[in-house]
Amino acid sequence: MIPQCWTLVISSFSWVCTTIANNRNQNGGHCQPVVFTGTPESAAFELANFHFLESLVRSHNIPCDWTPVAGGVRTFLTPSLFAEAAASAVRFQKHFPDHLEIVYPENSERLAELRIPNVAGAIVQRCAASLWPYKLVAYLLEELVASHGDGGFNLQTNTPATKISRKEDGRWEVVTPRGSIMTRQVLLATNGHTGFLLPEMADLVVPVRGQVAALVADEPPEKLGRSYGFDGEPSADQPWRSDYLIQRPTGKNEFIFGGGRGLEANMGVGEWRDNVIEDKVSHFLKTQLAPPLDLGQDTKLEAAAEWTGIMGYSRDMFPFVGQVPSSVGGGEGLFLCAGFTGHGMPNAALSAHAVVGMMGGRPEKVDYRLPGEYVLDEERVVMARGLVTVEEWEGLGWAVDFPGLFAR
Repeated sequence: MIPQCWTLVISSFSWVCTTIANNRNQNGGHCQPVVFTGTPESAAFELANFHFLESLVRSHNIPCDWTPVAGGVRTFLTPSLFAEAAASAVRFQKHFPDHLEIVYPENSERLAELRIPNVAGAIVQRCAASLWPYKLVAYLLEELVASHGDGGFNLQTNTPATKISRKEDGRWEVVTPRGSIMTRQVLLATNGHTGFLLPEMADLVVPVRGQVAALVADEPPEKLGRSYGFDGEPSADQPWRSDYLIQRPTGKNEFIFGGGRGLEANMGVGEWRDNVIEDKVSHFLKTQLAPPLDLGQDTKLEAAAEWTGIMGYSRDMFPFVGQVPSSVGGGEGLFLCAGFTGHGMPNAALSAHAVVGMMGGRPEKVDYRLPGEYVLDEERVVMARGLVTVEEWEGLGWAVDFPGLFAR
């Protein structure tokens, strides 16, 4: 619901279908809250996001292929990484005893049941689902146009915001090729492109390109019934891995497999072009799903479609939600909701809900608490800049940061 005193203008750099499709490009429809890293507060927030989305889809009967699965399986390919993850999961089990199952390598029967017989271990999280984000966002936009298109909601496609500045009267000017908008409040939902409009935050929210393939098997595959993540440290014959997988619930039951960034130049960090397919990554996605996943003997996979998308990586790994401090180009009335670090599905919805509340809106009441780690203020900016850069920790590999992330 848009408050009667508000006029909501969405300025999009492209046409709607491309913009929404990029939402799928960035996350592949993989909604799996992580409840064994970060902090107990961030884990609880991700669970609240999951249940909020599930309720939203069901209460409005949104046709976005929302499909709950029998657990999200986070698979670890190297023993040292699994040891760190398992130790963290043990600590988090005290807070979420019904949400986590730790599968040690000695439990070969359970690993085989999960279709990952030869991995170093796994953590199974109870809440997980797959969906088609394009359809979800398209439905929401259509509803806004239908209910508020006569004055409260204004969707401007092919209208990129090229500059923002604050005027002497306190209002903000948003410059576009079709003219400028003068307003008291601006919300930047720019994620990986935040640094373009806020150069002072270019080191805090960094574009990172990811690649995804829709894989079709030569024989109709069985339903997996679960979603997966595959994490591993680099070795002589394997790149650094942080991959994810869902299976489409209809049609040819395609596998939507994203990852392979260890083969991209500079891990895709700083890359803002989403119209490029990396051949090495493409080959990886077609050949490195099975194993570790057991799909049966001699299963051959071909890509029915491949795409890339730009994620927004946060320097401290948590999203930035709130009013932008003046030290990084902000001030009263300029808000940001960005930096989801490839993990937007279990974070973005309620982060947006929270920032709208900060802006004086009246969003529907939802039971959650925005983690303090997400709040954007001057103190956090200083703290984040005391950490290594996104390029530095990505260059070392996601795995190397797991001990620090687990320790929070």
